[in-house]
Amino acid sequence: MAEDCNSWVVPVTLSPPSLQDNTADADRLAKALKTRLAVDPFDLHIDLETLHRIPELLRKSNYSVRCTLARDRSRWFLTGIHGGAEEGVSVGLAVDLGTTKVVLRAIDLSTGRVFGEKVFDNPQIDVGADILTRVHYAGEGSGLQDLHRQIIEAVNWHAEDLCRGCGLTPEQVLLMAVAGNTTMTHLFLGLTPYWIIREPYIPVVNRPGLLRARDLGIRAASAARVFVFPNIGSYFGGDVIAGILSSGLHEMEQTAVLVDVGTNAEVVLGNRQWLIACAGAAGPALEGGVTQMGTTAGPGVIDRVRIDSETRRFDIHTIDDGSPCGICGSGLIDLAAEMLTAGMIDIRGRFLADSCPGRFVQRDGAQHLVLLPPAETADGPAITISQADFDSLIRSKAAMYTILETIAGSVGINLQEIDRYFVAGTFGAFIRPDSAITIGMLPDLPRERFQVLGNSSLEGATKVLTSPGSLEVIDHIRDRITYLELNVNQDFMLRFSAAKFLPHTDLGRFPSVAARLPPR
Repeated sequence: MAEDCNSWVVPVTLSPPSLQDNTADADRLAKALKTRLAVDPFDLHIDLETLHRIPELLRKSNYSVRCTLARDRSRWFLTGIHGGAEEGVSVGLAVDLGTTKVVLRAIDLSTGRVFGEKVFDNPQIDVGADILTRVHYAGEGSGLQDLHRQIIEAVNWHAEDLCRGCGLTPEQVLLMAVAGNTTMTHLFLGLTPYWIIREPYIPVVNRPGLLRARDLGIRAASAARVFVFPNIGSYFGGDVIAGILSSGLHEMEQTAVLVDVGTNAEVVLGNRQWLIACAGAAGPALEGGVTQMGTTAGPGVIDRVRIDSETRRFDIHTIDDGSPCGICGSGLIDLAAEMLTAGMIDIRGRFLADSCPGRFVQRDGAQHLVLLPPAETADGPAITISQADFDSLIRSKAAMYTILETIAGSVGINLQEIDRYFVAGTFGAFIRPDSAITIGMLPDLPRERFQVLGNSSLEGATKVLTSPGSLEVIDHIRDRITYLELNVNQDFMLRFSAAKFLPHTDLGRFPSVAARLPPR
């Protein structure tokens, strides 16, 4: 595209037809756009419904129009056209298609201005909180159709509600960008995920490309298109590619790493010259998949914990300062870090009940830490964390550190040589790197090397809608990634065993943490 064409909405003026120039209206429009965009070849597709509108619209607007476009490699699509004097808004919808939560962001395709956002629970949770359960359900009877219908209906309902709140309508949505993991993308498209979890782990498609919204059942403008981020394979999805795009890791001179923790932990290491990636199961304990009181981040959920090492007083913060109703991943990490440095757990994560009398109780044959008594919670039950919960957290943190160590070792560098650590994903919006370092989840490095990104998947989807050149970048990112398969990596389990201590069996790796640990 021409350098000055930095949005999907392109104003164009056509020369009127004459006896000397009797080019058809649609061909005349395509020729003008080709000149305006400086693209050759230029293959423009116009839906029949749009063709019906073009003759009258061109003449009413004196051949000056604004065209909203979408592109899939060399082919272009006219998704909307307005007369130059019209005030019609071209709306883009960025979608972070999460396993647990879905986030929508409506933006002005002309200016990039954000109209509004909305977050809602993925309705497929009713079938199963984890991906594996949904994949098995999709293989039974009408399971696939049910899961596809659930997510499409939910996106439609919430998109309409979002548009209404912004003074818009779904018919003004001309382009969508959707980023999700491989399984979620398949369910969104109505494609079977059956072979994703079966050797040799093959998706139906890795690059869905640009699709018609109406073919997916999405309520939008008649010619609206949906760009679905590509994935690398079964366990490395488009949400992480969106994260790479958002972070700018692929453009950096120095070596950086992107850590994206959600249902799985995906890690990308590299710079502008090379990229290597891997994925592993480090997410469930951080997403409410293990602890009885665990939950995803939301109002009233405990996201930060402080413990006074002398008084043992707990200082607890909840999201939006709501009444406590559970604890999310960042809260669990904070809690473990604070208990370790306060001498309330040992290096194996075992509770030291004598360190804080009155905080530990026996329940169902297991020891529990009482984080908040019933009188201080939102709905009555005490918020407690069991020893089994802590054991699960330690396994998850060990997996995360081992993934980092393994991927760095695969290219012959150590974790200290990495200049920037981007932290993204479900828990990345709230995590405090210092707490993650204290429990040995992230390496002990100067804190300024860590940058918390928040929802990088949504930001990457937004970038597609605000920067047309992002599409070439996405293909470039995808084609450059080398995927490291951890399932066949023999060093992984050895490193994993060493990392199942707080912060690690080798305290020399965590000098700043060792200095804060109480004497044993």
